[in-house]
Formats: sequence, C-alpha cells, structure tokens
Amino acid sequence: MIIMLMGEYRHNLDEKGRLIIPSKIREELGNNIIITKGFENCLVIYSEKEWVKEVSKLKSLPFTKKDARSFTRIFLSGATNEEFDKQGRIKIASPLIEYAGLTKECIIIGVNDKLEIWSKEKWDSFMNTATDNLSDLADHLFETNFEG
Repeated sequence: MIIMLMGEYRHNLDEKGRLIIPSKIREELGNNIIITKGFENCLVIYSEKEWVKEVSKLKSLPFTKKDARSFTRIFLSGATNEEFDKQGRIKIASPLIEYAGLTKECIIIGVNDKLEIWSKEKWDSFMNTATDNLSDLADHLFETNFEG
C-alpha cells in the first residue's frame, strides 16, 4: 500500500499533550506511528513502514562523517513510538512539544508519505514567506514549467 497524505487540518493540543489526528489520516498511517523532530521546528509523524525506510537511509550514512552522526542523533533522539487512543488522539512527548513550540492550536499537514505538526504561529510565518516565493521555488526545483 502506498501512503499519500495531503491536506491541512487544525486541532488543539490538550493540557495533557494529546492531539487529535483526523480519522482519514489515521487509516492511512495505521495504529502505530513514530513522532520525531522535523525541519523548521515542526514535528514529523511516520507510519511504521515509512519509519523503517527513513532509518535504513540513516544506516547508509557514513558514521565517520560528523554531519551524519549529528543528524542521526538529533533525528533519532527525539523519536517516540505512539498509538492512537480511542478518541483518535496521540500523546506528544514534552521535549517534542517544546522543540516545535506547540502551545494550543496546531496545524497538521499531509506531506506525501508523512505528516507534519506545526504550531500555528510557525506555520503562518512559514506560509507567508513560502507562498510569496512559490514561483521561485518551482523554478529552482523543476526544469520544465510547472503550473499548479
């Protein structure tokens, strides 16, 4: 089964660090998921299958390279294995909440084979900058014209 996650969802983090994940997405991910630190201070959620793929990429990095060791440490040290509760919530560990600056309102976005969780403030800031540069981003990434 190929996972294709997309869309933007807004949910509140409760006082116990739990966040509802939409049912459509839960079905795609399966019950066991991995949450870890992502880029730009967001969190990333992987299905078990996708997590195995990511870890195998890390294993192929040369451990003699300082950047490889540093990236692997950061990426794996924050990772937690979680399950959805009966209400479709996941528990986010305190260090991950702190890393992502999550307070209450969270933005959950599907990004192909993974989810990202952003604080509303960081997501709004990212989108303000990225949206203004969308054409430039496409120019740098695609050799042919890409009309979205």
